[in-house]
Amino acid sequence: MQSGGRGVRESAEPTAIDTPNTGHVARQGRSPDLSDDRSHDDRFDDRSDDRSADRSDDRSHDRFGFDAAFRERVRPAFRFLFDRYWRVEVKGARHVPANGPVLLVANHSGAVPFDGAMIATAVDAERRRVVRFLYDRFIERVAPLDAFYRRVGGVTARREHARALLEAGETVLVFPEGVAGVAKPFSERYRLRAFSPGFARLAVQHDVPVIPVAVVGAEEIYPLVGRAEAVGKRFGMPYLPITPFFPLLGPLGALPLPTKWSISFGRPMRLQAGDSGSYMQAHVEATRVRRRLQSMVTLLKNRRRSVFFG
Repeated sequence: MQSGGRGVRESAEPTAIDTPNTGHVARQGRSPDLSDDRSHDDRFDDRSDDRSADRSDDRSHDRFGFDAAFRERVRPAFRFLFDRYWRVEVKGARHVPANGPVLLVANHSGAVPFDGAMIATAVDAERRRVVRFLYDRFIERVAPLDAFYRRVGGVTARREHARALLEAGETVLVFPEGVAGVAKPFSERYRLRAFSPGFARLAVQHDVPVIPVAVVGAEEIYPLVGRAEAVGKRFGMPYLPITPFFPLLGPLGALPLPTKWSISFGRPMRLQAGDSGSYMQAHVEATRVRRRLQSMVTLLKNRRRSVFFG
């Protein structure tokens, strides 16, 4: 991964965040909504942005804790997974602009979200851009994982965070399916869940292109057959995934299967604000993106002949 991302500078005055409470979202199987419309959810996180935005250290001026040197050190591990383990085939990366703000909108899958790491690796390899991926706020309760995500470029999914990244000209990756995407059972693989409309409002408000990103191969790395929600909550997570191998085989069962992956970047989409830029218009545009992405995912899936050999 490239270490030259310029990062997001700390603003003088942090702003309050008006987005749904993650615990509520996880229980309902929805993604963290980046929208600022309070009428569609009765639980919002109105805490100051200080706690999550002021974690800069001497190694970086990025307000969210991105550490370019650390990212470079862990880059070989991600390249091994990308090049050798999952043998990721990338198509259409030229659609990602060489500079300027852009939203990457991808399907979410795999029980454990390796898909974000592989998309970021693909963009780094093909376009030399650092991807800032948005992750669910429950991760903040798992301190080591939260710290790791931040250091490699991750940012918690809050509206003000996404705005700051786009205003800084960053490549922002979102998964509008949220937890529902990675939690769906194996029998429903590659069937996209409903999209949160927050990303559509952001795209319109900031006039940035949306690049749909289809990922095939991730659904099979952990064939999800069940969810242990009570156990997961003890560790601050929505659920603990149950697969044919985990927890039956212990730590060995936690190893992801070496499936063959394909990632396809679609042509840029410009979303329409409509007459009023309303929440309903955002729903319409989010649905349009979802349909486009579903067709891309289905096409990739139908083209492969083998889960493990492509």
